[in-house]
Parts: sequence; structure tokens; C-alpha cells
Amino acid sequence: MWRIIGAPGKDNCDAGVQISRRDVLRVGGTGIAGLSLGNLLQLQASQASTTGGGPGWNKAKRLVLVYLQGGPSHLDLWDPKENVPENVKSAFAPISTKIPGVQFTENLPKLSKVNDRFTMIRSMSYTPNGLFNHTAAIYQMMTGYTTDKVSPSGQLEPPTPKDFPNLGSNIIRLRPADAPMLPFVMLPRPLQESNVVGKGGSAGFLGKAYDPYTLYPEGDDMDLQKMDRIQIRDLQLRPEVFAVRLERRAALRDLINKQMPTINEAVKDQQLDTYFSQALSLITSGRAREAFDLSSEPDVLKDAYGRNTFGQSCLLARRLIEAGTRVVEVIWPKVANSDNHSWDHHVGLTQRMKTQSAPMLDAGLATLIEDMDQRGLLEDTLVVAVGEFGRSPQRGVSTSGNNNSTDGRDHWPYCYTAVVAGAGIKRGYVHGKSDKTASAPTDNPVHPGQLLASIYHAFGIDPETIVYNHLNQPRELVKAQAVTELFS
Repeated sequence: MWRIIGAPGKDNCDAGVQISRRDVLRVGGTGIAGLSLGNLLQLQASQASTTGGGPGWNKAKRLVLVYLQGGPSHLDLWDPKENVPENVKSAFAPISTKIPGVQFTENLPKLSKVNDRFTMIRSMSYTPNGLFNHTAAIYQMMTGYTTDKVSPSGQLEPPTPKDFPNLGSNIIRLRPADAPMLPFVMLPRPLQESNVVGKGGSAGFLGKAYDPYTLYPEGDDMDLQKMDRIQIRDLQLRPEVFAVRLERRAALRDLINKQMPTINEAVKDQQLDTYFSQALSLITSGRAREAFDLSSEPDVLKDAYGRNTFGQSCLLARRLIEAGTRVVEVIWPKVANSDNHSWDHHVGLTQRMKTQSAPMLDAGLATLIEDMDQRGLLEDTLVVAVGEFGRSPQRGVSTSGNNNSTDGRDHWPYCYTAVVAGAGIKRGYVHGKSDKTASAPTDNPVHPGQLLASIYHAFGIDPETIVYNHLNQPRELVKAQAVTELFS
């Protein structure tokens, strides 16, 4: 009897679905309803060549997402305003940048010298639907979806297998790694607001096979030297098992497989044992272990990135990308709703921004972009820096139920800034514009979903590609279109 091939509720044009040996045996060696084994394999192979086009299409091979969880103040970083009321105006002086007419604040002297290498989106904006607080907004930014289960505080339930996948999980599923390297790495800490840890940071209903490898060094968030104590035990061979021994085992398996019936030989190239092969290559190649070894970098470069958790995480991200990792997500190394080095500046903004968060961002992100550009990595690597929202134009007012001092700004999703570089992104370009108080976009507003759609577009993935959730219901990767104006 004829049977649709593939996992229940899935489409064979879905890159994550493999043809099982049982499926092949049911088809048999002859064509059924005009569908032969060769047709089946050709159908599966063709799934990777999705249609698309336009500026930036399929330019990206890798992604570094610098996630500024906590919500940085755009007015005090890269969208300062003059001739505004005192409770709106930044305490920091504006400075010129490499782009004529574009100013940053004095907090970003290094980024001001390299902004001719990236695009700024000054019109990030959305109207919240229970998204005033961090966890729900982070979930939207990372997955492209909101949820009905939002508490009055804006928080969500803890991560569950029913969650929508993180964008990195979608990317490595549809664009599998082509090197014996960890496909998706998240560091140096999980996404977190209060006691909700990791929401929006997993593969969700795609399954744990697409979860990121998480590198969370031991130590408190205020331990700025924790990256010096990276542990990669999972990537090391046990002393009693040598690489040559593993390779011999693999050779024996290959020999046995060669004696399989012809039909098994026909599907050998479909990599039915993909996980075994990838795990073996990852351990024996040593590429991951070498990538994590920051000691091989010159001190002058380590100093440039910043001798702190964020700076060294950016340096490690570059090393992982260079070694073949497809997606690296650098999470700002502080709980979203916290003080000291965080972006959640409800109180003490001036001092905390000047001495803590801004200098780390300035050195780490500027050096990452410059370093990758000099090495040619920006040609096909997309670098994105964004938070879940900005901060309120007026200091001392409450927009989310939080208490704010006169030197603090509350959450503000209506207008904020993102930075995008590499993989065909325009250089020295400012997309969109905020109004005179940076309260709302005056043109070209960009929703977080559109930013995600633009990332998928850069990878040659149609943003509306269908995935199936835990109930086998079809869902788009994201319900938005790419902003092709960002690409040259």
C-alpha cells in the first residue's frame, strides 16, 4: 500500500526530516504511483534549495547574535537628542562618528570610529501585548512569537518542549553545519529574568537535537574573569579511548554497512547515521577544543576586546565562527532585571552606564566588528546586536509598573536601536529615524519579527518556511517579511 514518507505531521521538503530505512523498504525498488526511490532521494535533496532572492539573499553562512538583554537606553548610547527637555536629554555629551551627521554619545568612542562598517536601525519598534517586561519580550525577539501565558508582570512560564524554537535552532536545522564543529553555541550565561531561566533559548518543539551547546562558566555574573576558567570536558576524549580507536570502530561500521543490501547502500548518502558521524568528527578533529582556547590569542587583542566576561565572549564568538560554528549567541552576562553591569537602568543610570555597561559594550562590539572585518569574516557572517526594547525617553516615569529614580529610565518597546553588520548588509547606513525625543519612529519602523525575517533571508531561508509544532500544526518560522533595504 502506498504511504506518505516521513515523520508524522512533517513534510519531506522539511530539512529536518530524514527518510527512515523502514520508509525505503515500504517503497521498495520499483516505482509506486510514479515515485521511485531515486525520486524520493531527489525530493529530499531539493528541499534545501528554497526559492527566494533580492538584496542579501543567501549571503550569510554564519551568525553572531550579540544579545543585550535588559534593554539598553538608545538615548544614552547611539541615538542622542538635543534641544529636548532636561528629563529627556542624556547626561552624556554627543560625539561625531565616521558617518557625517550621525552622532553617538561619549559612551561609545570606539564604536563611533567603526560605524562606517555597519548599519544602524534606529526605528526598532513594537506595541507590547503583555511584553513590557523582559522575559516575554526576550521570547518574542528570539523566536518571533508571543504567547498567551503572560503574567501581569510580563513574565512567562519556564521553558517547555512546546516553546517556539530559538532562531539559531531553526537556522542549524535548515542549514546544517558543514564542518566537524559545534553548530550552535550560546554563551556565557542563559537568558534570564528573575527565576525564569532560558525562556526563548532552546529548540523547543524541534527537539533537543537542535538545542545550543551552552557554555556557562562557573562563577557569579559579577565575576568578570570567569571566561579564564572555561571547561570543555564534553569535547575531550576520555584517557582510555584514543582517537585512532574510535576511527577503527567507525571503519568497522563502514565495512559492515557495505555488506548491507543494495537498498541500504542507496540511502547511505542520506546520512542516516548523521549524529554518530558528527559526534565522532567533533571529538576527534579537535577543532572545538582549539576554538575554545583563548590563551592562543595575543594579549593586545584580548585587551582590545576587554578583559571582562562580555569582551572575552565576543572574542570567543569570533574564534568559534572561524572554526566553523554556524550560530553563536553572546548573551549579555547579567540577569535582565538586575543592577551592576546590567542594562536595566531603572536607577543610577548615569554612573552605571558610564563606568559599567557602556565601556564593555563599546570595546567588545567595536573590536568584534573590526576584527572580523580585517579577517574577511564579515563577507559571509552576519553580526547583530540588539536588546528586547529600549528605555523610556523621560527619566523617572513608570511605563511597566517599575519604580524609577529621576536618574533612571523604564522599559520602552516603541522605539530603540539595533546594529547589523556583514553578509551583504550596507556599510555606514542608518535605517529609519526616531522622532525628536526618540519616542517613536518617524519612518521605516522595524518590528522584531522583521529583523528575524531579515536574518533568515540572509541565510537563504524563506521567513515563512513552515515548521510543525508539538501538535503537528504548521507554523511559519516568523510571520514577517525581510527588510531588504538593509542589504546592499
